Amino acid sequence: MTLWTRPETEAATLGRASADFAVSGLSIDTRTIREGDLFVALKGARDGHDFVNAAFAAKAGAALVSRVVQDAPGPLLEVADTQRGLEDLGRAARARNGGKILAITGSAGKTTTKEILRLCCNALGRTHASAASHNNHWGVPLSLASLPRDAEYGVFEIGMNHAGEIRNLVSFVRPHVALITTIAAAHLEFFGSCQAIADAKSEIFEGLAPGGAALIPSDSSYAERLAARAAQAQVGRLVRFGTTGDARLLSFVPDGDGMRVKADILGRAVDCLVGAPGEHIARNVVAALAMVALADGDVLNAAAALKNFTALKGRGARFDARGVQVIDESYNANPASMAAALALLGDAPGRKLAVLGDMLEMGEGGPALHAALAEPIAAARADLVFASGRQMKALWDALPPARRGAYAEDSAALAPQLMAAVKKGDTVLVKGSLGSRMAVIVEALKGRAG
Repeated sequence: MTLWTRPETEAATLGRASADFAVSGLSIDTRTIREGDLFVALKGARDGHDFVNAAFAAKAGAALVSRVVQDAPGPLLEVADTQRGLEDLGRAARARNGGKILAITGSAGKTTTKEILRLCCNALGRTHASAASHNNHWGVPLSLASLPRDAEYGVFEIGMNHAGEIRNLVSFVRPHVALITTIAAAHLEFFGSCQAIADAKSEIFEGLAPGGAALIPSDSSYAERLAARAAQAQVGRLVRFGTTGDARLLSFVPDGDGMRVKADILGRAVDCLVGAPGEHIARNVVAALAMVALADGDVLNAAAALKNFTALKGRGARFDARGVQVIDESYNANPASMAAALALLGDAPGRKLAVLGDMLEMGEGGPALHAALAEPIAAARADLVFASGRQMKALWDALPPARRGAYAEDSAALAPQLMAAVKKGDTVLVKGSLGSRMAVIVEALKGRAG
């Protein structure tokens, strides 16, 4: 289907096209471009204008540029600034769509909750959602500009690592329902305190559409601060989710490869199968179903779709490495998500091995936050810990000798030590911030010989 025509893009961006065109999608990356996409030549670490001809070679339908590209073999839409042009398209897409718009932020669980909500909404009508973790200054407008005009639901993830970022991004999205999944020690290097993080996350309330609803975690120690920020933003309806509040998790018990979740969602009893286990997943389910309810969707039909949910790569996905069960949590990490992942390990069979990499952007308190992981490790009854990274040295020093598997300054050096120790029947959790490169460990386990 046509997403944008030449007249629509010119009106939205105040740009001028070199020829007529119609496009069916958007892309900023020639490696993943699809036939008929509008290629947006952003200026970042590399200038997208240098790849315009490659985009046309990949069958792009047109290119959004801020300067003429000589001998370009396709239509060019020239604007003053391509980032602003992308944002303009996002605003125009939001303005012409008549569906329910849902936005998610939080210190952990954003992408998983977004994917849960995508499944829920897909069961109810045509749904568009942010791809991957497209939640930053270009990811949000790109996702929004890709919103089909007839989508009944739009699900958007909004991230940040500095104050003011969410305020800007949510002004494009203008959601009908805004969720904060949790507040935890993430990006402390830039904020200094969780209280400041709560304030920055609560910026999402400032962009709510008139009559919109805010959803906050009732179990958070920052719940009252979030509620106060919602009141400052003149939010008309505030809903709490968790083990108390308007949307409550009643129970979750293992069921095959997943779990059965029972909840009370704004007064409606829900009993559903979810295709992945874990208390943090169950809480995300409750939050997503509450968003459906606040968007006037059918909660029971939405919940029935969750049997098809599977944990995401790097965010709890599981695989068998020749008799070794691996939990891949290698995409991101902060103290809250570490504790949740270790709880998953605690429920796993066999010998339990935790392979942990640095939690980044923790600021001056980083070593203490790493050392404090010894407590959830003990609660999970982990048999051995394999630690990677300079900050993880603080955890290594805090561990009792019986739990020490191996330590190395980087994941590449740790991998062979882990591979020498792992045995058939073990369960291995791999967790760390993306920059700690724990995916190296995951790939080593995938290549396990026996």
